[in-house]
Amino acid sequence: MGTMNVSLPDAMKSFVDDQVVQRGYGTSSEYVRELIRKDQDRLQLRELLLEGATSAPAAVADPAYFHELRERVRKAGTKATAVRTKG
Repeated sequence: MGTMNVSLPDAMKSFVDDQVVQRGYGTSSEYVRELIRKDQDRLQLRELLLEGATSAPAAVADPAYFHELRERVRKAGTKATAVRTKG
């Protein structure tokens, strides 16, 4: 694992220290790693949303589409329940 030293103004260092205590992190490094992971997730989601926004629609999202979607979910739930009760 690589290391990185970051200089922070006193107010930011106090904020990080408070977050570590209040949120139950073991170290400030754990807190910063979590922030970076969340930012990575946010960027990935943004990419997916932009990709979806620029893609052609796959199907018309009318009431019939949502009805069919609900039916598929119900059937999948019924099958999952049947498998769990058999096991």
